[in-house]
Amino acid sequence: MEPTPARYDVRNYPPRQDSIPAARRWAAWLAVAWGQPGIAGDVALLTSELATNALLHGSLRDRHLRVELSLHRAVLRIAVTDPKGERRPEPRRAADDEQYGRGLHIVSALSARWGASDRVVGKTVWAELGLEPGARSPGTPGTP
Repeated sequence: MEPTPARYDVRNYPPRQDSIPAARRWAAWLAVAWGQPGIAGDVALLTSELATNALLHGSLRDRHLRVELSLHRAVLRIAVTDPKGERRPEPRRAADDEQYGRGLHIVSALSARWGASDRVVGKTVWAELGLEPGARSPGTPGTP
């Protein structure tokens, strides 16, 4: 069982395109409010990538996407939950002329680690950022 986070907040967003910039702005604001302005840009980008993947690959009409941020000691975690558990995130190689297919590579590059957790209904895809100098390393899928 994980320890109680020092900071935690959650927002639900409808499965619409305008939810992505709203989630991104909220996450960046929280990072600053929680005393982590140096990683606010990375938090915004990770939130945007995870929420976009949830919208494109895991959303259902009338079922909200849940975006959670938590701060545990030296780790800030971003988690996005969607209602489609059968669609697991898998990085893929995108062709040069493709518009999509790079999001999980961005998540992997920015995060200390990332992964997906099954839920009774749906799944949660999460990414963690280290807050200590040198804590950020190339991200790899891991277990929570």
